[in-house]
Amino acid sequence: MRRDPGGGANLTALRGHNAALVLDLLRTAGEEGISRLELAARTGLTPQAVSKITARLRADRLAAEAGRRASTGGKPRTVLRLVPEAAHAIGVHLDRDEVTVALTDLTGTPLAVRRHAVTLSDGPPQVLETLVRAVRALLAEPAPPPVPRTAPPRPSVPPPAAAPPRPPGPVGSPGAAGSVSASGPVSESSPASAPSPVSAPDSAGASGPVGAPGPVGAPVGLRLLGVGVAMPGPLEHRGGVAGRVTGAAVWDGFPVREALEARLGVPVALDKDTNAAALDLAVRPGAPRSFAYVHLGTGLGAGLVVGGLPLRGERTGAGELGHQTVQLDGPRCDCGARGCLEALCLAAVARGELPEAARILGAGAANLVRLLDIDRVLLGGRVVLAAPEVFADGVAAVLADRRLPTPVGVTATPHAVARGAAQLVLAPVFGLAPSTHPPVYSSEERTIR
Repeated sequence: MRRDPGGGANLTALRGHNAALVLDLLRTAGEEGISRLELAARTGLTPQAVSKITARLRADRLAAEAGRRASTGGKPRTVLRLVPEAAHAIGVHLDRDEVTVALTDLTGTPLAVRRHAVTLSDGPPQVLETLVRAVRALLAEPAPPPVPRTAPPRPSVPPPAAAPPRPPGPVGSPGAAGSVSASGPVSESSPASAPSPVSAPDSAGASGPVGAPGPVGAPVGLRLLGVGVAMPGPLEHRGGVAGRVTGAAVWDGFPVREALEARLGVPVALDKDTNAAALDLAVRPGAPRSFAYVHLGTGLGAGLVVGGLPLRGERTGAGELGHQTVQLDGPRCDCGARGCLEALCLAAVARGELPEAARILGAGAANLVRLLDIDRVLLGGRVVLAAPEVFADGVAAVLADRRLPTPVGVTATPHAVARGAAQLVLAPVFGLAPSTHPPVYSSEERTIR
């Protein structure tokens, strides 16, 4: 994924940016690590600047020695690696019928995942109460062990038509799967107890009750950078405000980020579910520079990455694929329009006509390919994962029929949106995405706050 902005610079004002460049190279180097000389060559920074940055990262326990590597001359080079357990993030996928909460390490690897039933149309008071309680409950558990250093590297973007494992079923169903992480399977929690009211923040910035007051607690030794929340759009990413969600218009204009920050006491980032999942894919090794992540679950949407950067649009409106009109006199959609791709596709799913749903989805994917000239289409979401081959083959057939050579694949990553929500907090640490908050690194100390 391309950085924003890119390239190193020996300027005091960009010290934090330079530290992010170094951190990202440590991240992508994995357990093998990377030497200071290689860091200097790849960032364009002087060896002296790299030495100062790595010394501070080591002092803050973000980097550690990973051994020594033979050199072409002189003494062996010391190799450095990222310390994944040095910091953590919470990723929250707020869907129409459930909330998934994931605790991740600094690399975005899930350490624990919990799911709770919700009904998004119940509105912010009840739903955010469940969300806050879920976050607090997860952090009240004993700190998960570090991911073993012998664990395999994080998977890259799946190849076209990759077949995923058995997907999770509905919340509470016998087929629902727990999280799969380097620390082993994680059980799922039951729905939260009856919530109490929550109100929107008033003009002074105070919000009504959402769970217990005060900042969220964390296990001793766990450094929490923040909470990322991904939910159905439309919404305003920069301001952290929900829009008129299809089927849950009660959220329109609600300041989700402000309300949660007031109750959790940590930075909160808000984005669309599809954008979050696309971001998680974009930061992986081998990710294409331009792709569309098409998500079919309780709704239909797309997360777009163009030129290595997420494409949100000026009002976070990019990727509203589900409300693209494909039939002028089609059935009425919940959004109020007629002939929306989402309405047609979900109607076919409800009838059990999955090949027809895949054909309809392919028509939308073809429009994206023609409009943006993307390198790949990646499919995800619970409906796709229930029949991955049907959807991969069906979408690919539509593209081929229209002479569009773009490869089609299925991403089988468990809890993809929750992982992406955590990346809303983590990616800015590595300079991979602009943050909606002040810089993670101080221009003087360059340590995580």
